[in-house]
Amino acid sequence: MPRFETRPFGPADLDSAAELLADRHRRHRLAWPALNPAYEAADATRPLVAALLERTGASGSATLADSRMVAYVLGAPRDAKWGANVWVEDAGSAGADPEGIRVAYADAAARWAAVGLTHHYSVVPATDTATVDAWFSLSFGLQHIHAVRELPPTDFVVRAGSLVIRPAETRDIDAIVELEPILPTHSGQSPVFAGMPPSSPAEARAEVEEELRDARFAPYVAELEGRVVGTALFCPLDLSDGNTPLMRPASAGFLAYAAVAPDARGLGAGRALADACLVWARDNGYEWVAVDWRSTNLEADRTWRAAGFRPTFYRLFRRIG
Repeated sequence: MPRFETRPFGPADLDSAAELLADRHRRHRLAWPALNPAYEAADATRPLVAALLERTGASGSATLADSRMVAYVLGAPRDAKWGANVWVEDAGSAGADPEGIRVAYADAAARWAAVGLTHHYSVVPATDTATVDAWFSLSFGLQHIHAVRELPPTDFVVRAGSLVIRPAETRDIDAIVELEPILPTHSGQSPVFAGMPPSSPAEARAEVEEELRDARFAPYVAELEGRVVGTALFCPLDLSDGNTPLMRPASAGFLAYAAVAPDARGLGAGRALADACLVWARDNGYEWVAVDWRSTNLEADRTWRAAGFRPTFYRLFRRIG
């Protein structure tokens, strides 16, 4: 095992970090060719790392072996809803040797904890088993899954059963607003415990009305015997703040939101809405479809995996103390 040294991450480390991140992305694309090939080049990854370093409160550590940087971890706080937090975004760590990442985290985390930043998040490639295991060994656990799948064949049709799946219309606004509390309520319960406050009816109505006006968004509903029992929202993936450039295929549609009335679960509404997103993405010229979910949301986990989505990135979480 090489003898490692660490130092605080600084501007002089950007070039080396960009090379390490580009190399990680090249390896990731062997498992996921859907991901954007532009980030296999260090001149494309360098601005991503530089943007992280410029964020307020950013800090991290570089791991060196024989005076050469072999890994780095770089994090920055987000807003207070995430606790006393530091986020190691998808561009915030890389290294061919997972031990180097562990050493860099250990050095950086000592400084974060010393100033009371005890909620640590890390976004890592899901297919890099050795790196995921390295983070797990640091007491991180799986919290959130980002996933992608290919388009359906041209003869694919929505499997709706007794349901009608269709684009939402203005006549559906009241029903969609009524469904809005379902996801935050469900996410606040066991085993998710996400603590997502629901929007007020006025806020939900304004958002639905805007989505119906904005051509970038495609709201859909699931209808059973004339009653709207489910809703979903599709859009281009690049409109999602939670899916950063390294996560995005060059051309991907996004299943941004879905909710099904509790008394309508088991009818296949979630799966049918996912099918509708696949058809919408195919018909609108996208090459891939993406979705993300809390790993503890058992219903979402079953539905999206059954719909063919496979993990590309994991968000991991550790709380100290």
